[in-house]
Amino acid sequence: MTEVIGPFRKSSYSQAESNCVEVADTAPGGRAVRDSKQTDGPLLTVSRDGWWAFIEQF
Repeated sequence: MTEVIGPFRKSSYSQAESNCVEVADTAPGGRAVRDSKQTDGPLLTVSRDGWWAFIEQF
């Protein structure tokens, strides 16, 4: 299991709404993504290269 090392941060696109995703850093340099309404729910973990490939699309 990938270790989450940073605090979760809300998406800047969510503004004041509660329906959003949160992202945190992971030990190997990737990211963990979760639903802000289900903080104890499952995490989607992405490698560093996978995360960069994702954000380069925007």
